This record gives sequence, structure tokens and C-alpha cells, in this order.
Amino acid sequence: MRSLNRLGGGVLRFSVLTGLVLLGGSVCFGDFLADLAKPHDGRSMRATSTRKIGPDGKPDPNGVPDPNSNSDNSNVAPGQRKILMDVKGPGVITHIWLTFLGPEPHPWAKNGSANHQEMLLRIYWDGRERPGVEAPVGDFFANSFGKRSEVISLPVIVEDADSYNCFWHMPFRKSARVEIVNQSEKPISLLYYNIDWVKKGKLAKETPYFYAQYRQEYPAEKGKDYVILDTQGKGHYVGTVLSVRTRSPSWFGEGDEKIYIDGEEKASIWGTGTEDYFLSAWGLKTTSTPYFGVPYFDQWGIVGGHTSAYRWHVTDPLVFNKGIKVTFEHFGWMSPDENPQFKTHSWNEREDDYSSVAFWYQKGEPTFQARAPHGRERTLPNLDQIIAARQFTGQQHHGQGEAAAQNLDLYPEGHLLYKPGQQENAWVEIPFEVEKKEPLRLLLVTTHSYDFGKYQASLNGVALGGVMDLYSPDVSTQEHHLLDFWPEPGKYTLRLECVGKNPISGGYNLGIESVRLRERRPRVREYHHDVDKDWRTKPTLYD
Repeated sequence: MRSLNRLGGGVLRFSVLTGLVLLGGSVCFGDFLADLAKPHDGRSMRATSTRKIGPDGKPDPNGVPDPNSNSDNSNVAPGQRKILMDVKGPGVITHIWLTFLGPEPHPWAKNGSANHQEMLLRIYWDGRERPGVEAPVGDFFANSFGKRSEVISLPVIVEDADSYNCFWHMPFRKSARVEIVNQSEKPISLLYYNIDWVKKGKLAKETPYFYAQYRQEYPAEKGKDYVILDTQGKGHYVGTVLSVRTRSPSWFGEGDEKIYIDGEEKASIWGTGTEDYFLSAWGLKTTSTPYFGVPYFDQWGIVGGHTSAYRWHVTDPLVFNKGIKVTFEHFGWMSPDENPQFKTHSWNEREDDYSSVAFWYQKGEPTFQARAPHGRERTLPNLDQIIAARQFTGQQHHGQGEAAAQNLDLYPEGHLLYKPGQQENAWVEIPFEVEKKEPLRLLLVTTHSYDFGKYQASLNGVALGGVMDLYSPDVSTQEHHLLDFWPEPGKYTLRLECVGKNPISGGYNLGIESVRLRERRPRVREYHHDVDKDWRTKPTLYD
């Protein structure tokens, strides 16, 4: 696989979009522009969070905009729902825009707010009991894991990772109700929204409905392909958001997409790999294009890495007349200690954590039975025993210089900041205790910054891995994975010793959020290849 470097950002993505607009006739923008020169029927409408008042000057959702107020937002308490739109048809929703505060503490939300994975978007068509759209707000807008990421695509745009836009057209005949349910223990803070729609005199008889449905498997079920969508009826499939949290080392995405059309027993659409379905090659990396992208990708090949990707079938919808089933194999590379023959190869069934949103149009109601679980069940299960570094600021835990707990937006509970001033006698030690012998991965969550140094890690005097260069022009966080082992119960000390600095770094500082012992998949215990190996004589980190 080639190295997975992040792309440069907005300028490149904007250039791609601009170029496609200029070349509109050869893609699809030309059709869009041509359609603007044709007559349009109906009447434009908007549902909005604009503050409205009645004749008495008091708040009234059916009143008129208040010209003397800028209070155009609302807060949604835990467990409550907010109806954004409830209108009669026929009509077509053409655009949804949302924004709200992020989860971090803010002067207007001192204890923080709900993240967008905990906010459930539901859209109901024509008074039906089951929503036609049901997905976490973040995942619907290709923002997974509760992380805010920029997306620059055709139907979905999340500009600067905080303004959520979608341009899917959503027709309805009798009525449409759009709501957000707060399934967090914290409020949704400062929720603003505009929903643009066109009121129609009628809709063509064959007009399908728009659907989007979230589902998850934590982890992907052994022996079965992961199902994105399985529905009977007539329609066309238009998009996928897929999110994977890896539970094994190395590359997860060798599995193919397998798509079954109209009830066939064997998939007639069979791909060549997960990254290939998402129109990339030789792995995935952070990118955003009109039709496909990877909004979030943190680290390559680690246990606990996160990848989310989108693929919009805008010009190539998957057409079905009786039904469609969209699935993915969950196969990939794997470390030898997770293989029964202690071998490494590319075709192992992996048990990573999967979630997805399927987007499609269909006549009538779908038969897909999947439902979004509650917000607390959508949060990925914790894998870590966490030793918070901020508690070890005493002089006995570091060399010359100063150490203190420092609050950062990166870490809700802060990190340990060590400022030695020079390389000589610069070190930090963090003790921890292991209670039982089991397969674990030892890692550090570290801060990188413009004045940070280079450090070598060791455990009970045994050097682990190479030198960690903690310099970065911007303040960021990264996991440094050090060791896969079966530690005996007892006391351990992780030591980080300064060995210099990057020539362009302004100092020798060190920032540590935590030392972590991350659980390995149960099959590592089942196969127990390394149970009797002495990690001290040959420290091993599987990749």
C-alpha cells in the first residue's frame, strides 16, 4: 500500500469543484445549468429557526419574523425532540442547512453540548409511523464518530466542519415532518436551521420517495457480509456513508462490495476492494470530491484507527425493479497473532466496528428492517484502560524543568505538559499496574506542537520502538503505539526520555494525555501464540 498522507485542504477541493463547473457539459453541471433556463412550477417555501412573534409580540411559531431580535436559535434538552418542519404537501424539500455548537465547553455552553452522533435526524413522509430518514445528524452529513470534518461534495457540504448542508431532493405527497431527537446527556446548544422546499400542485404518479437509514454492527458479525441496505420494491440506490473503527492491526479494506439486484442469489455487481468502491486506490486517505471522499482518517494500520468514507451515486445510480441488497465483505490484512496458523496475509475475516448510512429512492415504503439504536448505543465501546498522565506532575515523576496539568480543547480533561528547557536530564515517568495477564497493546496519546522535542519510550528499562518526534507546526494529537504483549500482573513504569529536538522546533517540551492499555481481539487470547513469549527480549508491535 502507498503511504496515506492527508490532502492539502480547501483550495484543492474548491479547484476540483470549479473545474467541474467549467467542464459542466461533460459531467452533469451542464444539465443543472440548462434546467435553470426552463420553467419551474410550484412556490418556494422555507421552514426556519428565525424567531417569530404573534400580534401580541410574544413568541409564536406561526407568527411573523421578529425584526427586533437576533435570537434565531433554540436549545434542545436531553431526551427532547425539536420539530424543524411540519408541512402539508405535495412538495419537494430541496435543501437543508443546520448549525449548532460543538461538544466542547463554550462560553454559551460551559459544560459542553451534544455531539452530532448523539443527535438523531428523522424525516417522516405522508404521516407514516416509521421515518423515511433515520440517521445520526453527523453520519447523515458524512461526519462520523461524533467528529466534525469538512465535506465538499455535490449533495452534501459541511463547510468548515460546522455548517451542515444537503441538497438531496426529497418529494412528498401529503406531508413532511423533520425533527431532531437529542439522545445525549447534554443539550443541543444554539441550533439554527433553514429547510427550503417547493410547494407543488401535484407530483407525478411514479415519483419515488427519498430514504436514508443508519445501521451498525459493533463488531461486524462473523461469517456474514455487512449489510448496508436490503429492501424490496422499485427504486435506485444513490449513496453510502461507511465508517470503520479497526479492532486489529493493519489494513481493513480488502473486502469487496457485493450488490444483489432484484432478488438474485449471487451478486451480479461484485467489486474489487473497499477502497475501490469509494473510488480511491491502494488504501484510503483524507480527501473530499464531488462524488466520493474520506472526511475522517486518523492513523494507518493501528488498533483503534478510524476511517469514514462517502460514495454518492449521482451520475451512476444503482437501478432495481424488485429489490436491492448492498453488502460489504469485512476482510483484510491481519497480524499473525490473530491468525490460527500464525501467518500474515491479505484475506482474513476481520471483526472491526462498522456503521453506515444507505441513501436511496424508492416507490412506496421500503421493507428494510434496520433501525438506528439509541445514542448511547451508537457510541463506540471503550477499548482502553486509561492512565491519565496529568496526575503525575510531582517532582519524583520528571527530570529538570516544570510539569503541570494543562487544559486543551483536544482533551476534555487536559494533559500533562512538561517543559524541561533543555535536553539534558529531561524525562518523564508514568507508573501503572497490571492486574491480570491478558493480550494488550501499550500506547501513548501525545500532543504535538511547535516547541516540542524528540523522546524515546521505554518500559521497565526496555526501549520500545523508535524515537518519537513530537514537533508539529500546529497543536495536534496523535497515538504512538509501542508494544503488543501479555504482561504479567505487577507494577510497570513507562519512561519518556528527551533525545533532542527537530531543528525547526522551538523547544524540548512534552505533552501526554494518557498511557493506554488497549484490548486486543478475543481470538488473540484464543490462539495464544505469544502468551509465553518474553516481551523484554524481543519487544513486538504488530502492524
